[in-house]
Amino acid sequence: MIVDLPNTTVSAISKTLVRLRDEGGAVALGRVLTLIISTDPVAEEAAIDAANAASREHPMRVIVLSRVPGAESAQSRIDAQIRIGGDAGASEVILVRGRGEAAAEEESIVTGLLLPDAPVVVWWSDDAPEVVAESALGRIAQRRITDAATRPDPGDALAALSMNHTPGDTDFAWTRVTLWRSQLAAVLDQPPYEPVEQVEVIGALESPSLALLGAWLGLQLDAPVTLSRPAEEERVEGIHTVRLHRASGAIELSRISGQSIRLVQPGQPEHEITIPRRTNRECLAEELRRLDPDEVYEAVITRALGLPRTVEG
Repeated sequence: MIVDLPNTTVSAISKTLVRLRDEGGAVALGRVLTLIISTDPVAEEAAIDAANAASREHPMRVIVLSRVPGAESAQSRIDAQIRIGGDAGASEVILVRGRGEAAAEEESIVTGLLLPDAPVVVWWSDDAPEVVAESALGRIAQRRITDAATRPDPGDALAALSMNHTPGDTDFAWTRVTLWRSQLAAVLDQPPYEPVEQVEVIGALESPSLALLGAWLGLQLDAPVTLSRPAEEERVEGIHTVRLHRASGAIELSRISGQSIRLVQPGQPEHEITIPRRTNRECLAEELRRLDPDEVYEAVITRALGLPRTVEG
């Protein structure tokens, strides 16, 4: 069910939600958190789709603040839409477009729509404030999710995240390397237990995930790290190959498709392992599983990212 509320107020939105629940159209019990999504009209449906998918694991209230271009100069008003039932997965979605003065009152809008006594998570699906924890939305959230890959210069975005990190911040560029980190840890947990002498991470140098994975490996293994592009590829997305050099030979994990990587180890047969490229749905669901600060990410973004690395273009 979709209910449109043109030229409305926060109070009217809340009353409509109560009425819809009373009529049996939605059930508020079991909602575990409020997810606030800051986006724009072009990206809002993709963001809502990701939230609806994640809601199957995390029933929640989703408040979408869609930034309308040029809205600040328009007459002040709020247009809203409520989606429940099949149009909202296991959540209830409130889509809000503010114009004029209302567009700048993000905190006032969402405060009146939050679930009582429930954690608050904010996701900026594209552009984000430079210091998210000090922004109007960031101040009311336990967790703050950004995506450096959507920024015009992901490298600058990572540098800003490093400089301005506050516990509770995280970024999808980090979430996208979870499966790589798990597989690398599993490989190194097998004999021979030799120290890694050198690390190569090969892929798109503009990818923030490449930089974060290299920083994490350098921190964990205390070994020099080289970031480079694959020589045989004109264009590659994200991480292509990770090579760990040890005395007995190199361990190599290389992407062979959007779903799989190949594992090559000295003295062992090759293995094909399923590590799909992660969607925003999967990244969001993972980040909503934890509401406490990610201490490993904090160490990587604040300390390891600044460690010396060799970058070969």
